[in-house]
Amino acid sequence: MDVILLQDVPKLGQKDDMVHVKNGYGWNYLIPKGYAIAATPSAKKMHAENLKQRAHKEEKIKAEAQMLAEKMAGLKVVVGAKTSSSGKIFGSVNTIQLAEALKEKGFEIDRKSITLPDDQIKEIGTYKAVVKLHREVKVEIDFEIKAE
Repeated sequence: MDVILLQDVPKLGQKDDMVHVKNGYGWNYLIPKGYAIAATPSAKKMHAENLKQRAHKEEKIKAEAQMLAEKMAGLKVVVGAKTSSSGKIFGSVNTIQLAEALKEKGFEIDRKSITLPDDQIKEIGTYKAVVKLHREVKVEIDFEIKAE
């Protein structure tokens, strides 16, 4: 079955994408939760009209995200963490701490749009994170973990 996504669904698609899913997943999960609507002919027409009207606004938002990505390109952020004498961090560094460090630098970034490396950060060092500013604009930033 084809559905039109009403919001971003991880590992499936972005808002306004038309995707093909299994019938049970569409009818029993996506549609009741409000994540999608069935892609009927009338819904497809309405969806096409909405996309046409939003295209200009989307282009402006993408340009702003691109400008922000250029400003963030060479950015290096320092995050403080409590550590043991051997350099191990008590707990781990997460996206909330990285978002707060970016806020101190003047970049208001939602923590949900920051992706850290797959393994948990439990030692002092330099790491890379990916910040998703727009569905097509991503920027990679360096961040360093220092002992407090």
